[in-house]
Amino acid sequence: MLELSQNRELPIIPNKRYFTISEASELCAVKPHVLRYWEQEFEQLANIKRRGNRRYYQRHDVLMIRQIRSLLYEHGFTVGGARLRLSAGDADDVNGQTKQVIRQMLAELEDVLVILRS
Repeated sequence: MLELSQNRELPIIPNKRYFTISEASELCAVKPHVLRYWEQEFEQLANIKRRGNRRYYQRHDVLMIRQIRSLLYEHGFTVGGARLRLSAGDADDVNGQTKQVIRQMLAELEDVLVILRS
């Protein structure tokens, strides 16, 4: 799961319904071809294809991508190990994702407060 310090390194997820593959790639600091590969490897990661077979991701998908990235790049899991970790801890992941969303919302509210005070 992404810790607060790791979450600060990645950009804040905008309040949008859908993200293109390039937007998701930038938000998660991985290349688009890596996302396409992860779609094949992780059943939890499902995009929506629309207009001309273009990939779109929802907010929960972006959070899942960040979690996969954290497991692979920061915690040293293999793809198989990360897949097992995600499938074994689905209930924990939901709670962890909820906590991550709350942390991000708090960070965004703090930014708004700074703007309002200035």
